[in-house]
Amino acid sequence: MNFQAFWDHDLAYSFRRSPVTIVAAALTLVCVGSALLAPWIAPYNPFDAASLDLNAAFAPPAWIGPGTTGHLLGTDDQGRDMLSTILYGARISLGVGVAAVLFALALGITLGLVSGYFGGRIDAFIMRVADIQLSFPAILIALLVDGVARVVLPSSHDEIAIPVLILSIGISGWVQYARTVRGSTMVEKGKEYVEAARVIGRHPLAIMLRHVLPNVMGPVLVIATIHIATAIITEATLSFLGVGVPPTRPSLGTLIRIGNEFLLSGEWWITLFPGIALVMLVLSVNLLGDWLRDALNPKLR
Repeated sequence: MNFQAFWDHDLAYSFRRSPVTIVAAALTLVCVGSALLAPWIAPYNPFDAASLDLNAAFAPPAWIGPGTTGHLLGTDDQGRDMLSTILYGARISLGVGVAAVLFALALGITLGLVSGYFGGRIDAFIMRVADIQLSFPAILIALLVDGVARVVLPSSHDEIAIPVLILSIGISGWVQYARTVRGSTMVEKGKEYVEAARVIGRHPLAIMLRHVLPNVMGPVLVIATIHIATAIITEATLSFLGVGVPPTRPSLGTLIRIGNEFLLSGEWWITLFPGIALVMLVLSVNLLGDWLRDALNPKLR
């Protein structure tokens, strides 16, 4: 596809006709780019314990009283530069959110394909499990998985905290993918191209992967885009509650929790700036997801 064809495509036309979407895309690019490039653009490495200076703790932002230009957004209770910590924290939050969505996506698509294609008792069992999970809040399921990991691996939980967090958020979000893929698969498996593949003797796994899956991915990708923002919020919530990322490698949620302890004593910047970064990241991703949902729905054009 050449550039002109891409520029004239419905998605490109819808994108350039929406100023809100353009701003959201630019904001997402800035947030994601800053997080990915944190090791190169951050003024300091907040995870390097040797570089921490406790005497510089609680320094206010540069434009307030004793603040210095060396710490533009001030420092936290350990003397870490807030700007650098936010960049690294956004890197962790974004990584956990994307990884959790990919895990939920893989699990949900697999179970949805199997449920919709084979039907019968397999379908009934998977959907009843999904119904049971939907009766519990996602944050409660994530807390349950994290709690089990803490009991099973009490001595090494901090080392595997991020993988456990990804697993817990992913398990709490697979249902919506499975139900969407199941419904689309039940429609697709009755079409002529699937029947023709069965007649020539193709294996059910090959039919599901080569023929059915590409035709059910559209709605799933839209859900995944919106789910990234939800996963980031869930990670921030868990970290704020103290069961997410350990304080030694803080995410945005951990930074907000740490700053909340000093909010009433006047060090408001420790909570405010990570909170603003979290809102900007989640809002921009949500706006992009809403645009993509509308752009791919012919009824809303």
